[in-house]
Amino acid sequence: MSQVKENDTVKVHYTGRLSNGQVFDSSLEREPLEVTLGQGMLIPGFEKGIIDMKLNEKKTINIPVSEAYGDIQQELLYEVKKEQLPPEIAPEVGMALASKDPNGNEVQFRVAEVKEDHIIVDANHPLAGQDLTFDLELIEIK
Repeated sequence: MSQVKENDTVKVHYTGRLSNGQVFDSSLEREPLEVTLGQGMLIPGFEKGIIDMKLNEKKTINIPVSEAYGDIQQELLYEVKKEQLPPEIAPEVGMALASKDPNGNEVQFRVAEVKEDHIIVDANHPLAGQDLTFDLELIEIK
């Protein structure tokens, strides 16, 4: 029986959970994830978890912060004065915002704190600083 090896293209169903058991993403209600390994498209722990799986195998993997989205980087927290926001925006914790960097690329932020005259926005990945658990099922090896 064939096993997944580096650079294979695979299809995998997954359910991702936080350490408290909350599901943050799942492919079960849609098409499985199709990806070529070794291309840097997956977090390292997810890719390592798929290597050596057999067709139709199911397993659960635990991914530490260091092999997921990394630690929260304090330098990606920014203070923004409320007067700099468009007037129609009433910021709330958890709200997603977007801005352009000096090169014109869109940057995604989350509102982390709302103060009287400013907000703190967070440009870290929403799952940074978290250990993750994934239930995997290998559907296809190409």
